[in-house]
Amino acid sequence: EAAELAAAGLLLAAFSASVCSLLAITVDRYLSLYNALTYHSERTLGFTCAMVLLMWLLCLGVGLLPLLGWNCLRDQSACSILRPVTKDNAAVLAVTFLLLFALMMQLYLQICKIAFRHAQQIAVQHQFIATAQTTSTRKGLSTLSLILGTFALCWIPFAIYSLVADSSYPAVYTYSLALPATCNSLINPIIYAFRNPDIQKSLWLACCGCIPSTFSSRPRTSSDV
Repeated sequence: EAAELAAAGLLLAAFSASVCSLLAITVDRYLSLYNALTYHSERTLGFTCAMVLLMWLLCLGVGLLPLLGWNCLRDQSACSILRPVTKDNAAVLAVTFLLLFALMMQLYLQICKIAFRHAQQIAVQHQFIATAQTTSTRKGLSTLSLILGTFALCWIPFAIYSLVADSSYPAVYTYSLALPATCNSLINPIIYAFRNPDIQKSLWLACCGCIPSTFSSRPRTSSDV
């Protein structure tokens, strides 16, 4: 029983960490574009640290839910695919995830609109950097799309499966869908690393001892961050 509770708590903590981190990044990027003139002066180091601490405390609290009563150890018929979490509680988590994902999609849509509007305004004022600005904007949006698409592929199948299945379904289905979900937090840093030229330079130096000429001639843009 202790092993089941620990495994369920670990998966719930991974779930909440993936959702909260991506939601926090989404809100941060939206606010940085929506309030571009004042956002960076208003966002202090103390506030950022407090938000990160609050997010990790929230993830820890969600991970402890099976130990605090969100379990079906006394009624095995009420178990979900994520044993020992009950079917009702698993459904609550799945619906919450889908709602948060819909919110993130809406925020990303607004980010795209704001980014393209800013790119058009800059292009009108400085015709000579229009092409570079368009390329930068497209790359930034492609990175966001890749992160969000990976997140959806990792978590949505598991969330939908937890709504329609129960503990009577073969465990292999649960494990095959839960594995990509728990690995999502490991995939995001890899995506950011291979989209960031500074990290690419470090990898080239570490592996080959040289830097390709394309890096030295390429201007740094805001989408590289």
